[in-house]
Amino acid sequence: MSWKDSLRRDPGGFSRLRTEGGEVRIFMTEALLAEAEEALGPQIENARRFPGVLDAVLTPDAHHGYGVPVGCVMATSGTLAMGPVGYDIGCGIAALRSMVARAEATPDRVKDFSLRVMQRVGLGAGAKGQSVSTKRFQEIVRGGAEAMGARRGTAERDRIPVDEDWDVPKDSRAWRGQNQLGSLGGGNHFIELQHDGARLWVMFHTGSRGFGHGLATHFFERAMDELGLKRGQMDLGYFTPRSKHWRSYRNAVAAGGNFAIVNRLMIGQAVAGAFAETFGAEPELIYEISHNLVQEETHPDLFEEPVWMHRKGATRALPAGHPMLAGTRWEGTGHPVIIPGSMGDFSYVLRPLPGAAKALYSVNHGAGRRKSRMSARREISQAEANRRMRDLGVLVNAGGPVPIDESPECYKPAEEVIRAVTEAGLAEVEVRLSPIASIKGAD
Repeated sequence: MSWKDSLRRDPGGFSRLRTEGGEVRIFMTEALLAEAEEALGPQIENARRFPGVLDAVLTPDAHHGYGVPVGCVMATSGTLAMGPVGYDIGCGIAALRSMVARAEATPDRVKDFSLRVMQRVGLGAGAKGQSVSTKRFQEIVRGGAEAMGARRGTAERDRIPVDEDWDVPKDSRAWRGQNQLGSLGGGNHFIELQHDGARLWVMFHTGSRGFGHGLATHFFERAMDELGLKRGQMDLGYFTPRSKHWRSYRNAVAAGGNFAIVNRLMIGQAVAGAFAETFGAEPELIYEISHNLVQEETHPDLFEEPVWMHRKGATRALPAGHPMLAGTRWEGTGHPVIIPGSMGDFSYVLRPLPGAAKALYSVNHGAGRRKSRMSARREISQAEANRRMRDLGVLVNAGGPVPIDESPECYKPAEEVIRAVTEAGLAEVEVRLSPIASIKGAD
């Protein structure tokens, strides 16, 4: 029997699934549920099997992931689970907004902007960025946005605290991140020139690069050893507060999150410079926000005590008046939530609503894959991928080959995914953005 046969639709715009470990709320429209993978069933069950799980939800863009679905949100009483954070610790999105009119994005200028960005930002899985001294690197992984002198409010988290006596594990490969700051990476990471119908924007997606991956790999292996897991069970690793690795992993996630924040801010500076040279005015950073983290959070309307909120491919969504926004510029409005579509689809800036509480104050992080990378490479030719983007009028990599496994067909329709969010009352649309040019690292 399919897991979908056990769903119970709630009038609040979501479905309830009773698992052995407890209920999971799934925020998908009927259309999204119909195409959801059967393989999600066991992974949804997994989200309720970790010790100390208090609640779990699935976002509209959910798809197969590491142990649990990408698009999984879990609250625990202290357990730090690893699959529900993933390898790209702190991965997230940032957006720049300009006052430059859409009409200024002529074909020549769009190509010029793309080339300038491609010269300034390292692209691809092994790309190098800016090398920094060991001392400066320590300041960055401990200081986050504060190490960049960023204004409070433009970063979701100015700094994630790291214990003074913690250091990067010497036997991990995390130190390779020391020369990758300001680099994009590959896969679904991107830099995209967009417009809201009147003005130009730039959105970009990246994370903690080799630093976060090296830390995650190190602790996945420690969890395997501690729990006696087999290689195929690695994604189900976790540390309870009694584990000798719990504190070290908590610090590693904080350091990886800080690195990712700084990486996005550095890319933002490079992109803003390229934009100013091309269009004559510098864009403003609106917000940067992560979607692969576990952090302690306080939600007095949901839990009596602070909880450890895991978001894997899911975005925090705190509405106006939430106590965690007290003292920030977003206290009276709720913070922006930045949601990209595929490189041929709409992207969005949302504003959280009080209804986000029923989704653990979380929404999706993108449109969500509907076709695997392997399937895409098997089913879509290079000529088809190139023609598709030309027909859509989106310049990819300054006119270079389109990454086949990032073609629009590989992703769910952004409008349908956002409809699931708005119909459930989790957030409202503030801005809808259309792509003009996309830059991606070719793996």
